[in-house]
Amino acid sequence: MRDDRAPSSLGEAYAAQATRMPDSLDAFWMPFSANRQFKAHPRLLASAEGMFYRDVEGREILDATGGLWCVNAGHARPRIVEAVRQQIATLDFAPTFQMGHPLPFTLAQRLKAIAPDHLGHLFFTNSGSESVDTALKIALAYHRARGEGQRTRLIGREKGYHGVGFGGISVGGLPNNRKFFGSLLPGVDHLRHTLDIERNAFSRGLPAHGLELAEDLERLVALHDASTIAAVIVEPVAGSAGVVLPPEGYLKRLREICDRHGILLIFDEVITGFGRVGKAFAAERFGVKPDMITCAKGLTNGCVPMGAVFVSDGIHEAFMKGPEQMIELFHGYTYSGHPLACAAALATLDTYAEENLFEQAIALEDAWADAIHALRGLPNVVDIRNIGLIGAIELAPRPGAPGARAYDVFTRCFHRENLLIRVTGDVIALSPPLILDRDHIDRIFRTLAHVIRETA
Repeated sequence: MRDDRAPSSLGEAYAAQATRMPDSLDAFWMPFSANRQFKAHPRLLASAEGMFYRDVEGREILDATGGLWCVNAGHARPRIVEAVRQQIATLDFAPTFQMGHPLPFTLAQRLKAIAPDHLGHLFFTNSGSESVDTALKIALAYHRARGEGQRTRLIGREKGYHGVGFGGISVGGLPNNRKFFGSLLPGVDHLRHTLDIERNAFSRGLPAHGLELAEDLERLVALHDASTIAAVIVEPVAGSAGVVLPPEGYLKRLREICDRHGILLIFDEVITGFGRVGKAFAAERFGVKPDMITCAKGLTNGCVPMGAVFVSDGIHEAFMKGPEQMIELFHGYTYSGHPLACAAALATLDTYAEENLFEQAIALEDAWADAIHALRGLPNVVDIRNIGLIGAIELAPRPGAPGARAYDVFTRCFHRENLLIRVTGDVIALSPPLILDRDHIDRIFRTLAHVIRETA
């Protein structure tokens, strides 16, 4: 039926729909959620601005998680809002299979300018999961294009999270993400993880112990033979496993081993990309040059789904050898380079640059570290980890109830203290928007100290 209401009244109707309690919560099967538990005690966010959400009851809630590691520039930023509003009125969709529109080309050039200088080409996706599966496919196809099609083995790492595609969960190393879904991709192996609380507890920044864990890659090379291995994929900082940091020199050593054996190195920077560790990418912060970088989340400040894969010039060139009329890579998505996503990403990059937000993360890193490490000595706190504006507080589990202690901290922070944090197992993970100030830092950790004592 045609609706003849004026645009303003239509807007008011849609706004009301988005900010009130739904009539029913039953039909939506929520992702990565305990659905029955949530629907018994819902936590519904209705609006956001700057550092804060508001829930459907109108409470203002301080966002200490950047949404889901993605709202790096804060919520409802004017440039991004206006860019998306203008774009949807100008061009809502255009295909990018044998067609194009200006924005993905413009965006790719902008991203190339802030990436490590050897990563000169971009393939656009719609999420971190798609970025990972794209990078893995490019790695396999690259070796085949250069006459080494026997290189089909992929190496991930224990505790790694690389999204939820079959490629991502195959190279990932989180048991609950893998165990329900059969045998997954064949020919995948895993490095040991780098979490070593016994030797590295309460490290500020990168832990001192564990460089030797990179040599685990040599063990896998000896087991499988380098001629069968296509790529190694790791998160520079593992987020979903509870903020697991690389030991000093670890990532550089992986790069050296990959170079020795002709293996591609992929950095999954879906979390660390776009200022989270004080540089555009962790590759720059840690001084390592991967062959590909996957990203998403902070690319559009979380407001429109989008991901990308940065690809080295050498990899790209290997595909550009055949007849010009032939498709070089039989891969892509309907929404690759979507106009709204590109507009959001360009405005997001403008916001980062205009407000020096990557530099802001470096400027606040010491204050952030001081505040989070001040929680050492509180009941049940067994480790604290930090880098850039990322933090983790690991709690001792309750006997027979792993995860329950941190979940209690999470729910009390939200319902009683108006603070949004994230928990994974018994780890409290923090990744606030980069626009936070020292007052926000003080409030986050003052609240956490109180609730950790309260739940002891």
